[in-house]
Amino acid sequence: MNQQATRGDTAATQEVLAHHLEFFSKLDLAGTMADYADEATFISQGGVLHGSNAIRQFFGTLFEEFEKPGMSFDLQQQEVDGDTAYMVWTAESADNVFEIGTDTFIVQNRKIVTQTFAGKIIPKS
Repeated sequence: MNQQATRGDTAATQEVLAHHLEFFSKLDLAGTMADYADEATFISQGGVLHGSNAIRQFFGTLFEEFEKPGMSFDLQQQEVDGDTAYMVWTAESADNVFEIGTDTFIVQNRKIVTQTFAGKIIPKS
């Protein structure tokens, strides 16, 4: 791959990630899901989700938790290289402390095709 293609991929990935973070922060499910390819895969400690419908259900549940009063989210680190984006973050909701969370995104054709998540989540109750 030449450097020009890598820079172009990086710029496109940065745009998708910026859109994703904007709509995620608004808890806008439709806007968040607009970033995913129909056949996207989401891999986490809870298993593997295939397809945008399964991923939509995951985010719907997460957004219900994040809509409760007292939510905070702090993006600690963000790196983008080519078609890959990486984030480290912390958060707190009414139900859980997200001591650390990390996501990796693979973006192709301006859509997230793969996302991984890992985190240390401590229930408050």
